[in-house]
Amino acid sequence: MDLHLTADKASTEEQAAVDAALEKLEPSPGEATPLGATDGHAASNGFLPRSKRYLLLPVLHAIQERLGWISPGALNYASLQLGVPPAEAHGVASFYEMFSLTKKPAVVAHVCDDIACATRGAGALCGELERTLGPAGSPRLGGKAIWQRSSCLGLCERAPAALLAAAGEKPRERVIAPAKAETISSAVADAVSGKLSDEIDSLYSQASVPQAGQPQLRLMRRVGRADPTNLEGYRRLGGYEALKKAFEWGAERVIREVIESKLLGRGGAAFPAGKKWEAVHLQRDSNRPHYMICNADESEPGTFKDRVLMEEDPFAIIEAMAIAAFATGCEQGYIYIRGEYPLAASRLENAIAQAKARGLLGSLEIELRIGGGAYICGEETAVFNSIEGQRGEPRNKPPFPVESGVFKKPTLINNVETLANIPRIILEGGPAFAAIGAGGMSTGSKLFCLAGAVGKPGVYEVPFGVTLGQMLTLAGGVQGKLQAVLLGGAAGLFVRPDELDMPLTFEGVRAAKATLGSGVIVAFDDTVDMTDILLRIAAFFRDESCGQCVPCRVGTVRQEEALHRIASHRTRGSVSDEIALLDEIGLGMKDASICGLGQTAYSAVESAIKRLRLYE
Repeated sequence: MDLHLTADKASTEEQAAVDAALEKLEPSPGEATPLGATDGHAASNGFLPRSKRYLLLPVLHAIQERLGWISPGALNYASLQLGVPPAEAHGVASFYEMFSLTKKPAVVAHVCDDIACATRGAGALCGELERTLGPAGSPRLGGKAIWQRSSCLGLCERAPAALLAAAGEKPRERVIAPAKAETISSAVADAVSGKLSDEIDSLYSQASVPQAGQPQLRLMRRVGRADPTNLEGYRRLGGYEALKKAFEWGAERVIREVIESKLLGRGGAAFPAGKKWEAVHLQRDSNRPHYMICNADESEPGTFKDRVLMEEDPFAIIEAMAIAAFATGCEQGYIYIRGEYPLAASRLENAIAQAKARGLLGSLEIELRIGGGAYICGEETAVFNSIEGQRGEPRNKPPFPVESGVFKKPTLINNVETLANIPRIILEGGPAFAAIGAGGMSTGSKLFCLAGAVGKPGVYEVPFGVTLGQMLTLAGGVQGKLQAVLLGGAAGLFVRPDELDMPLTFEGVRAAKATLGSGVIVAFDDTVDMTDILLRIAAFFRDESCGQCVPCRVGTVRQEEALHRIASHRTRGSVSDEIALLDEIGLGMKDASICGLGQTAYSAVESAIKRLRLYE
């Protein structure tokens, strides 16, 4: 059987975009099906050994960045060059929010209206844009530009925020935060006229890290003190001393120190990092390649700590990856970073190049892989599928990543903040690290993302054990009368103003039936309509469900529908009947969904109903 290509042909510009991308990318271990080798058909047999499918995601990015959309002809050409069946390439392209399979203007302004930005005027901003630029999604400036509403861009400390993308031979991106309607309109006009500068973002460290420069900082100690684009500046402040010490110790000692540090994963799952490392290391004699992945697909609404680490201290992440790869026997590494982080991606790419040029990575090769705008790709097995050129859908476990991860090989995957702790553990020793914090499972320091109705939003670093109330005070206190606090992001839970004495430790939040999640703390004052916030969270999960499993695919839709009926006073029966239905839907998603997205899609909604008594 074979798969028929459409008659659509790629333009010269589209072919150039694909060819340039493939020339830039690392050589593949196999060969692509040569152009013209099929008379309009792409043979399905023989693809696996010859396919360059793992290059599909960056090639799709190249087309999108050059033309502003992916045409059928461009998709045909990419499929032939990579040896991927066109129907499957279409399935991948249609999966990601950042790719458009219908023609769009080359200039797009993505304006965040998610929960953190909603507390800082996103609604008024979008209203003003509707008056000046027209309805969202409506082409302007001669059909050359549009603006559209967006889920969280990870710029919550500078809310409201926008991200401008301008396609072309030299594509450009511009972060606009805090954003005003006139600033967005001006940037859009500059992009259309070709006058948009190369500058991605204008950073002021203390706007994102109010503690910058304070002596007690550990993970953030270099923020504002070292040039994040200069390797020598990093080394002057102790950079790469940990890697040197790791080489002196050997792999087994490194892993032992990480285990003794009791470091738990900082991405939300809180799995012991040292145990992961040990499990991969124990397969060193399996004669199979080992892979190392830094999961930088930070997409939880309200979360931005990893973005700040990558923008302000990228060399530390590269050093940590080198240590992890040395300890676990990995020779190929990937940094999978969300597509909405252009400055962080640029900083990491520069850090990789400088470290490699100075011979600091040894045999480790690190490739930056840009995500396509899919929240689900923060799930570790979805990351594997995305890197392989598949749809970013989670896999069933077992097998676990340490045995069968990316390309079905043993894989170590750690979150950005988790890795950022590694150099300190090596330099100080595991027991010394474990002595910091609250003890038990909560060792070391933790980064929290403070946003919403606080005086000084930003990333804050504290030892485990401070209370929620102390964190709010550290961030300048609540502006106005506190109505609720969201812990852990959209997948987290709401807590009440009378629960601020909750200790922010893994044990403390568990005892309070809450969660730390990814470290999100969003404060809502009494001017915020919490019903609207719940509807936004429900819409987020509906949009971001990958659709692979029925409980999540159907449940997220039915959840949003029920909340809309309650909000519009058009309930089926009483409000209590709708809440009972929501409980049933939520239980089904929690018990039967494949991954954490469906399992936590009802968490915030349930806590608002039962903890905040929102509909009483």
